[in-house]
Amino acid sequence: MSLFGLAVAGYLSIEELSGRLPNCPAGGGGCATVALSDYSDLAGIPIPYIGLGGYALILASALLPGEPGRLAGAFLALVGFGFSLYLTYLELFVIDAICQYCVASAVTMAVLLVLAGARLVAYGARPGSVPG
Repeated sequence: MSLFGLAVAGYLSIEELSGRLPNCPAGGGGCATVALSDYSDLAGIPIPYIGLGGYALILASALLPGEPGRLAGAFLALVGFGFSLYLTYLELFVIDAICQYCVASAVTMAVLLVLAGARLVAYGARPGSVPG
């Protein structure tokens, strides 16, 4: 799933770097509207770049063995999911446009949160791993 998120954020980053506006796959102008909005960057950093970094960190945490990898993955997925909720709120209630790539990214982050949580619970619940 992280690779899919990287692909979505990568495409949007390439469009940002080239100065092009993303085209919505199913039509409509929501992707361009969102990309042109005042909310398309955070502290001067384009949102797609933040997405690239987030997905790369989640992928890296999945490759880390043991509890540090599980905790990092769950934390990063939770932060990413929260950020996706915020961005979705902006699209629905402030920008008044929906970017299909943003929806794909939000769904991907939700799935990653579930997977990271399952990884945390499945491997963290072994006898002796929880302080008694």
